[in-house]
Amino acid sequence: MIPFNIPPYIGKEEEYIKEAIINNHKLCGDGPFTKRCNSWIENNFKTPKALLTTSCTHALEMAAILIDIQPGDEVIVPSYTFVSTVNAFVLRGAKIVFVDVRPDTMNIDENLIEEAITDKTKAIIPVHYAGVACEMDKIMDIASKHNLFVIEDAAQGVMSTYKGKSLGTIGDFGCYSFHETKNYTMGEGGAISIQNKKFIERAEIIREKGTNRSKFLRGQIDKYTWVDMGSSYLPSELNAAYLYAQLEEADEINTNRLNTWELYYNGLKELEDRGYIELPYIPDNCEHNAHMFYLKCSDMEERTDLIEYLKENDILAVFHYISLHSSVAGMKYGQFSGEDIYTTKESERLIRLPLYYRMKEKDTLYVVEKIKNYYRRK
Repeated sequence: MIPFNIPPYIGKEEEYIKEAIINNHKLCGDGPFTKRCNSWIENNFKTPKALLTTSCTHALEMAAILIDIQPGDEVIVPSYTFVSTVNAFVLRGAKIVFVDVRPDTMNIDENLIEEAITDKTKAIIPVHYAGVACEMDKIMDIASKHNLFVIEDAAQGVMSTYKGKSLGTIGDFGCYSFHETKNYTMGEGGAISIQNKKFIERAEIIREKGTNRSKFLRGQIDKYTWVDMGSSYLPSELNAAYLYAQLEEADEINTNRLNTWELYYNGLKELEDRGYIELPYIPDNCEHNAHMFYLKCSDMEERTDLIEYLKENDILAVFHYISLHSSVAGMKYGQFSGEDIYTTKESERLIRLPLYYRMKEKDTLYVVEKIKNYYRRK
């Protein structure tokens, strides 16, 4: 069976974990490897501050606290996203306002955001689906016009850019994922990037259980105490050591994944040209990170049939999100602004193909050939 995903592994992970255990004697959060990861993100993405977290979910929760989300506030999000995007705000009493997606990128339709804004709107949460950037210039213009925060859900966007800027560094905050399914992993983990320096000190406090321990560890105060709300958002140093091995080789991982993505695209282009499927669209001003390769079938029935056909041929392909606004919790905590023209229809056609670091070329070509065989039968 060709699996859908294999977590990336470079080879230095064990060495670095051993270093954390035996040499550094530091296993809890904010040890040397955590600091290296933070610095790597800051230096490579050109962001004033990055803090490793236990998940992208928790990075989003930190952002929700930092912008002081209160019960009754509204946040605008695409309905085609993972539940973490909205849970962080629901936990603080916010109402979720769902907006339709663009069918070409599956990102929030930037032209529908403004009509979803009310006097209760506090933030816009663009989600960079598949590591392909939302139309951030327009989103930032809208946010500036209406005095709103922008929190980028860049869970899938590590190493992707928009007009040369790293995703997660354009809005007020960026939230990344290092889950085992992502391009770079620590098993479970994430990070938050902070563009406005006035939020940095409070972010450190929130992340450290509401204490000013970070200032204590830097020698800025002689003891630390509880000063604000917060939680424990620090990942283990062992997780950070695993991640750092991959960040050191981020360009090589990125190039390898992009090569697999191109093999898929070039191999399946003839099916798109003949009208059988639709392939991903990458806008000219975006550089993506090959987080996933998907195609769109004619409808959900064909997608289900193709998934089963691939499974019979030892290929694990999967569908993705079910529209949040149609879920039980989505109807309870949110509402859809405007009309659902594309979100549900497009999500029901989308199928994700196996893609992971060091995927064998012969396996990629085998998947391509089996998809071609499927459509030859039609």
